[in-house]
Amino acid sequence: MKFPVITTEHHEGKVLEMNADQEVVTLYSATGKLLGALPWGGVIEQILATDDDVRFAHARSHPRAPLAMKVRYTTPEGKQFDSLTGGIGAGGLFIESSTPLAPGTELSVEFSLPDRPWEKHTAKTKVAWTRNKPERNLLFPGMGVKFIEIDEKARIELVELVDALNRSRVSA
Repeated sequence: MKFPVITTEHHEGKVLEMNADQEVVTLYSATGKLLGALPWGGVIEQILATDDDVRFAHARSHPRAPLAMKVRYTTPEGKQFDSLTGGIGAGGLFIESSTPLAPGTELSVEFSLPDRPWEKHTAKTKVAWTRNKPERNLLFPGMGVKFIEIDEKARIELVELVDALNRSRVSA
């Protein structure tokens, strides 16, 4: 089965061919020249070896930064849980949990940013994705939640904090 590349920047016009019988993905130029091929196992290993910031970058419209901070979340049934974040961004949070909730579940979250611990922020979120078991002994199970409603001041403070954290990681 052939798939034309239409909107992926710098690759428009190329063609991906997926061969299920040989379990190979082949890339052709716009003129039909063979550019390369990868077995499905190689594609799978590449996906599993990539960290979450890269793996889910296509689904994110805001930069993220790794940061552990306390978060309290409340389920639709009113159950409250205290946990830690594994990453933050203006678009959402990763909440560590050994029992992540199903994608689509709406939650209320409450948190304070480490540079302003006296300020409590609340937001309505929706579970976007889950990690049900640890990966590579480094990444905790949990759920990525997307902000549905968040105060604009809190969003601005998140953007500023993520920018500062990412600048300090680059310069370190």
